[in-house]
Amino acid sequence: MRHLKQVLSVAVATGALGVAAPTLAQDAAIGFLGGFTGPIESLAPPILAGAELAVSHINAQGGILEDGTLSLVTADGACDTTAAGNAADRLINSDGVVAIIGGLCTGETIGAANTAGIPGGVVLVSPASTAPALTTLDDNDLVFRTTPSDAFQGERLAQLLLNKGINEIAVTYVNNDYGAGFDSALVAAYEAGGGTITANLAHEDGRADYRAELGNLASTGTETLVILAYANSSGQTILRQALESGNFNVFVGGDGMVGDDLFTGIDTSLVEGMIATRAGAFEGESADIFAALSEEAGLNPSDVYAPQAYDAAFLLALAIEYNGSAERAGLSEALRTVASAPGEPILPGEWEKAKALIAAGEDINYVGAGGELDFDEAGDVDGIIVELTVEDGRFVEVGVIE
Repeated sequence: MRHLKQVLSVAVATGALGVAAPTLAQDAAIGFLGGFTGPIESLAPPILAGAELAVSHINAQGGILEDGTLSLVTADGACDTTAAGNAADRLINSDGVVAIIGGLCTGETIGAANTAGIPGGVVLVSPASTAPALTTLDDNDLVFRTTPSDAFQGERLAQLLLNKGINEIAVTYVNNDYGAGFDSALVAAYEAGGGTITANLAHEDGRADYRAELGNLASTGTETLVILAYANSSGQTILRQALESGNFNVFVGGDGMVGDDLFTGIDTSLVEGMIATRAGAFEGESADIFAALSEEAGLNPSDVYAPQAYDAAFLLALAIEYNGSAERAGLSEALRTVASAPGEPILPGEWEKAKALIAAGEDINYVGAGGELDFDEAGDVDGIIVELTVEDGRFVEVGVIE
């Protein structure tokens, strides 16, 4: 889509008849779809806060489309395909949003896209849906994400474990798009690197007892248990019951396990040194700026997927501004344009600068809190995966997995 960049720039700057066409002042609403209830309910509020921070910067610097106000309309997808489809339908057909940030769980994003987004021609940008299933979704170029796929995270987790000399693992994963996709990527990369998977079991989310599954996993004698699930749901239950059994010495999780709720009812001294991975923040000027802006607003810039949510909101606003209206048509092409080179770099918080350049018909290239956001053909981005460990009862970042 990048070949449209100059054409779109001319269209915005001159209008269809070759004369200056001032942007009409109008308000615009973006939906935010996330699992405010369900297995990731503790993760959703900080992610929303990241998007709200971007909106506050935009409205404080002149608003959208001349004097218009940008607003966020939230909806609960409950980390569920059906619930998210219904929520997206309301956002699109009742609330009239231009685009949607979300979902957060991959099932939410797929349900929202298939039920209402794709039929309605509405762009969705997820800051947290990581399953590889999004890459192959037949979406008419409407579904994007600002976080890397689990195909990438799975490879990095496998590499991390092998580098630590952990050559044998047992794995259990939540039986949905997120868990299955993450598991598939991890297993392929781990075995390709010489590691051995002694047991690999899917489990259903939301149950009270996983002791039978844990017995099967422990029967292999493997000391390292990898749990690919959610901190608010099966991940917490499995970790707690695994600790009760005493059959495992090392615990490993993916991004879904990174949350304070994971430690509810658990003696954290027993999980000291637990290993986890998640998408990390780009280390550079844009990341430093985002961190400063977040701290100024009283937010934690290290909250899981908060930087990616900021980027999703800022990018969608830039695309709306570039598109010249609060209409949905053309937004996908505009999104690709403002997210990629060539163009003047736009960093987090630089809304006023971006507006002026767009009004002048200049190209822009948003470099976000997560770094460069050049969407590939499938709407995916490269990213950074970081290692975390548990210290004194909380997750702390160790560093980028190279």
